[in-house]
Amino acid sequence: MTSAPPAGPGVVKAAPGPTAPPPTSAGRRDVRRALTRVLPLSPAVVLLVLFLAGPIAYCAYIAFTDLQLTGQAESSFIGFDNFRAAFKDDAFLNAVWLTLVFTVLSSLIGQNTLGLTLAVLMQRASKPVRTVTGGIVIAAWVLPEVVAGFLLYAFFRREGTLNAVLDWLHLPSQNWLFTLPILAVSFANVWRGTAFSMLVYSAALNEIPKEITEAAEVDGAGGWRRMWHITLPMIRRSIGTNLMLNTLQTLSVFGLIWVMTRGGPGNRSQTLPLFMYEQAFQKSMIGYGTAVALLLLVVGSLFSLVYMRLLRTEV
Repeated sequence: MTSAPPAGPGVVKAAPGPTAPPPTSAGRRDVRRALTRVLPLSPAVVLLVLFLAGPIAYCAYIAFTDLQLTGQAESSFIGFDNFRAAFKDDAFLNAVWLTLVFTVLSSLIGQNTLGLTLAVLMQRASKPVRTVTGGIVIAAWVLPEVVAGFLLYAFFRREGTLNAVLDWLHLPSQNWLFTLPILAVSFANVWRGTAFSMLVYSAALNEIPKEITEAAEVDGAGGWRRMWHITLPMIRRSIGTNLMLNTLQTLSVFGLIWVMTRGGPGNRSQTLPLFMYEQAFQKSMIGYGTAVALLLLVVGSLFSLVYMRLLRTEV
């Protein structure tokens, strides 16, 4: 065994550097740090998995089966047959069309426009007027959906309040829930849900600096020009958020329409939630009804993606 030769003259030995901590201790610190951050969130994660992600996953599975409530010993996996049957079903296509009409009329146009109008007017109104108007609008919003449905049913029915007013004015009356059912339920949803849009837009308008609007007014900009070139661009994000939330809420409206028309007459006011309920619980076709619910979830997701895309665009 040969020993290493001694270092020659002029050769300087390198000083030993500081010893690095063992990798195991650093790894343990990282694990403890990660656990410290995750542990407080674990109860919420468990609840979301149990009561949200779990049921959604189970419903997604049921949508691909022929599960029925009655007359069936066991279900079987049938793939996309429920979805193919839905797109060949005229009643389903009619429900899709009425859902879009109901959403556009009552949410995109009705609640959004009326809520913004009320918010603008209330900013210029006196305090008593703001208090009374806000109280009336919010009272309609906080009413339970079933109670609001009964109130609007009493308003639109043949012997209801609307026809009594029309008769008093010597104007022609009609059975609104029979002749124009989708318009009647759209108006009911506007009446009930406008308060949310009004509150959102009132908060957004209060955030606009008064110096900007006053400067535009001094420069000669009228009310409409100030609204179009200053107010709307500055509250664009609030508009997008309000539209997204209103649309998702309107797509899931069930009790209001069910109390007023039950989707009738015929299927002239049968939106997707009512069609899904009919297929799943009245006709006992749980698999088919769940497939329709899954398609409704896809429609809501598409609306959300569009609004989120608009919100990412800078003014």
